[in-house]
Amino acid sequence: MRPAEMGRAPQDTRGNWQTYLLLLLALFLSAFPLYWMFVIATSTDEAVSRIPPSVIPGDQLLTNLREVFTMQDVYFTASLINSVIVAGVVTASTLFFCSLAGFAFAKLRFPGRDKLMIVVILTLTVPNQLGVVALYILMGKLGWNGTLLAVIAPSLVSAFGVFYMRQFITHAVPDELVESARMDGALTLRVYWSIVVPAIRPALAVLGLLTFVATWNEFQWPLITLNGTEFPTSMVALSDLASGNYVIYRRVLAGAFVATVPLLVLLLVGGRQIVRGIMEGAVKS
Repeated sequence: MRPAEMGRAPQDTRGNWQTYLLLLLALFLSAFPLYWMFVIATSTDEAVSRIPPSVIPGDQLLTNLREVFTMQDVYFTASLINSVIVAGVVTASTLFFCSLAGFAFAKLRFPGRDKLMIVVILTLTVPNQLGVVALYILMGKLGWNGTLLAVIAPSLVSAFGVFYMRQFITHAVPDELVESARMDGALTLRVYWSIVVPAIRPALAVLGLLTFVATWNEFQWPLITLNGTEFPTSMVALSDLASGNYVIYRRVLAGAFVATVPLLVLLLVGGRQIVRGIMEGAVKS
């Protein structure tokens, strides 16, 4: 420590009351929709239509959930299982392929590397909706429409994941470490598995959580390819709950509450890992 810094009083990093008030307001605005969903999911039809509405949860949650899980042509139980399968497979595949591609773009030297990276980044500017028709035709020719393969296959790797991993690996893994491993006789996959993967675990956690949440919440493409089948995802099943001339909102929001619980648990368990990964990426950059 420098002499000039020894007598300096430590700075107070605590925020003032306006900061805490703003944070509490942001927390309220973020959490109230979830709370209101729970209130409706535990209420009766009379309580839902009451004016002014009640903001106290009811005691009909189990009854509403029983109706949701026993409704015909909705397949809500199967939809939750299918969402777990799709989100799990897509997350595992994205972590493997994106980290492997990010390692190649960051540390390997091959012709056209930078141009290919530019192409990957440019694909992020193309809306997914533009490729829906072509993707549907392709899945039809493969015979996959109406199956989970049609939902899983197009999402096995993401351009954002490749770019994110490339940026993180560039700063997290020194070139000298890779070169020393090569001098010891390690092959490329050995370098990737033994050196790169341990160094990028925070980034893998962030990408994994973001990918799982995005895949779980995906609605447009599963609705197109799985609509009317017995293999829906949770979002498609929720759309079936909300279809018809008379929508029973307590059922819809009871189903939405069940579909939201796994994401809340995942974010509560891995929230610190997300913050840690983002902060480490910011410090390294």
